[in-house]
Amino acid sequence: MALDFLAGCAGGVAGVLVGHPFDTVKMSVSLTPERALVRLQVQSVEKPQYRGTLHCFQAIVKQEGVLGPCRGLGSPLLGLTFINALVFGVQGNTLRALGRDSPLNQFLAGAAAGAIQCVICCPMELAKTRLQLREAGPGRTYRGPLDCLAQVYRREGLRGVNRGMVSTLLRETPSFGVYFLTYDVLTRALGCEPGDRLLVPKLLLAGGTSGIASWLSTYPLDVVKSRLQADGLRGAPRYQGILDCVRQSYRAEGWRVFTRGLASTLLRAFPVNAATFATVTVVLSHARGEQARPEGDAVPAAPAGPALAQPSSL
Repeated sequence: MALDFLAGCAGGVAGVLVGHPFDTVKMSVSLTPERALVRLQVQSVEKPQYRGTLHCFQAIVKQEGVLGPCRGLGSPLLGLTFINALVFGVQGNTLRALGRDSPLNQFLAGAAAGAIQCVICCPMELAKTRLQLREAGPGRTYRGPLDCLAQVYRREGLRGVNRGMVSTLLRETPSFGVYFLTYDVLTRALGCEPGDRLLVPKLLLAGGTSGIASWLSTYPLDVVKSRLQADGLRGAPRYQGILDCVRQSYRAEGWRVFTRGLASTLLRAFPVNAATFATVTVVLSHARGEQARPEGDAVPAAPAGPALAQPSSL
């Protein structure tokens, strides 16, 4: 049980190390795809500020300086390692509780992990969204993610801190099911086995593809979630709930509004999830292999069938 959490923690660290350059270096200046993504998702169609992802990046740097795009990074960086530990720990233990490693159980275990981590993910993303949308200059509102959540709590209570929880739950539950199911299917199809000289590239390909599949499965809900969490930040609230947000967004901007920012999301998703899943698999394979081998005994012969089990079934 502890190994699942430790491996998830290692995967989270790997994801941060790989994802940080994508968050901070773009077109030879410091840029954050997620910062531009949130602004693209919540901007008004009547008076759009940005023509696209690249224009949004350039405008942020020009208006707010090189460090401007880095706002909001503190919240995800602080929480990502713990969230990955929680996700992989819950997924592994849920799959063992289900008793059988099947595609359906892989999906159910992943969905359970996605649902549980919403308790941390939702407030963390609320702080990130508020920090990313605040204006530059002396009138800035928040000193950091914790101060942001504290101020939201004082003004709006616990309900304000958990704004967007339902949309986050609707996004994370199926997307994590798809995440783990895709990785399980791909690693088996690619024949990931110890001793294979292409093992690491195969794991990276499976992990990166799983991340992309996960985002594609529920991306429109992420747009809705971002709009709900940013609602009321610069004026009176516009939306009465998820369905009202969907209805108003579609009426004003058409179906394309639900794919806004998708390119920058997928650009980051592949390398981050490739590193995360590959690290988790390698750590679990090594740790459980050493754990299962009595001290002083010879290395047992490889069993028949797939030699490298998935993170949840090692």
